[in-house]
Amino acid sequence: MPRTGSQPERLRVAALRNTGPTSFDIRPDEAARAALAEELGLLSLRKLRLSGEIRPVGRDGWQLDAMLGATVTQPCVVTLDPVTTRIDEPVERLWRPDEELPQPEEGSEIETPEEDADPLPSVIDLGAVLSEALSLALPPYPHSEAAEEVAEELAEAAEPDPEDERPNPFAALSGLRDQLAESPKKGEKDDD
Repeated sequence: MPRTGSQPERLRVAALRNTGPTSFDIRPDEAARAALAEELGLLSLRKLRLSGEIRPVGRDGWQLDAMLGATVTQPCVVTLDPVTTRIDEPVERLWRPDEELPQPEEGSEIETPEEDADPLPSVIDLGAVLSEALSLALPPYPHSEAAEEVAEELAEAAEPDPEDERPNPFAALSGLRDQLAESPKKGEKDDD
């Protein structure tokens, strides 16, 4: 993903400073935003930015703490009108070497660890982190203002008319029970 700044989006883990945090500020250019918008099914993507730092954690782990900022335009799920949303989300990732990740025994139940760590890659791809974080932050069902009106109209159209209502089947059974109770049972003779 091309960027507007001179900062690389792919950071070699071996080159990161283990004495302190490494700051980054990724702002993809217009072409990269357009490509990402197409990939995610967006109408447009403006002001995309991922800024934060990667710092060492423990002996060989790395923690990413960042903020994702974006302005996205999506089609409304009801009317297909454009819906613009501002996204400001914290992004956190933790990477640990494979040997530090819990390895379940074959056939055992897997418990979810308290910390959600990924295997440590040799290169941390900030562009991939940005893309994944944006896809997770998108509203799943964007609604325009007109969507409420359409939903209300559809709800009214779906309501049955009182004249068209079916009779209650339990009321019909109750009537049948009453009739059976009043009529003489088979084999009984009427007393004349």
